[in-house]
Amino acid sequence: MKLLALNASHRGERGITARLLSRLGEGAQQAGAGFETLSLARLKINRCLSCHQCQEDKNHLQCVYNDKDDARFVFDRMAEADLLIFATPIYLMTMSGLMKNLLDRTYSTMDISEVRLMGGLIHHHVNPAISRKPFVTLLVCSNLETLSWRNAAEYFRIYARFMETRQVGLLVRNASELFAAQNAEAMQRRFPKIPQVWAAFEQAGRELAERGAVSRQTARRASQEVIPVPFFGLLKRLPWVRRRVVQVLNDPSFWE
Repeated sequence: MKLLALNASHRGERGITARLLSRLGEGAQQAGAGFETLSLARLKINRCLSCHQCQEDKNHLQCVYNDKDDARFVFDRMAEADLLIFATPIYLMTMSGLMKNLLDRTYSTMDISEVRLMGGLIHHHVNPAISRKPFVTLLVCSNLETLSWRNAAEYFRIYARFMETRQVGLLVRNASELFAAQNAEAMQRRFPKIPQVWAAFEQAGRELAERGAVSRQTARRASQEVIPVPFFGLLKRLPWVRRRVVQVLNDPSFWE
């Protein structure tokens, strides 16, 4: 089993997304799987120009950027993998531009003249070696609000349908700053659920290696709330609670 993680954080290896992927990788490798992470921030991936050159007979499925940037290199790695991990921080309620640029560029691998019925949807041909790979989605955000990541989660759910593949796990890590490298030990003492989350990410990696999917129980443990606010989902609807939560989160000592 070969797992390929695509890290779409602009911080690359320095970010929290990379730390979470590292734990996933540890679990997968313990279970005997190969695990590779590509940091998109270290690569050059130009935006799609919508020039349609890749759909012309003369240059069929050949992007104008072939051999001029790293998109083809990433696609080759995706084709070699058995399972993909789309890992992105949430920027303005959606995936990062690095991830979207890469996914836009898969257009050059698809023959849009070949229309077909796929999973009950009318869509054009997709490259099975790239787009039909089962995948896990990892969404990382500092915001505690569920709505901050819902748009990205819905995108990948629909993406799976159009690509006629399976999303075999959804991991959402909010309050992400608590998982940063700085003050890690202090944070774990203050928020005792953090070690449970790290353990769940390792378990998720093992499950991907052994069964090709993350169980719902493990996904829930990896995505659990770690800030001990009782009934937070209900209480935050009350104006005075929202104000108090904002005050606490704006206090620098909270993050120390």
